[in-house]
Amino acid sequence: MSKATEMISRRGAFSLLGLAAALGGLVAMTPALVTEAEAQTAGQERREARRGGREARREGRRNAREIRREAR
Repeated sequence: MSKATEMISRRGAFSLLGLAAALGGLVAMTPALVTEAEAQTAGQERREARRGGREARREGRRNAREIRREAR
């Protein structure tokens, strides 16, 4: 029997159907993901700025603590 004339099993049919649905969902979601990524840019910049401020304050506290320890 050749592959073209073989009957497809129920399990095989369901797996193909699931694969097609998954690919269809992925293609449908792609524009939404691109749009969200563009919308997050401003928020991401603010978040990075806050993170930089936090790191600077943290570094300042570490330096102050080190100075206090050396003074003892």
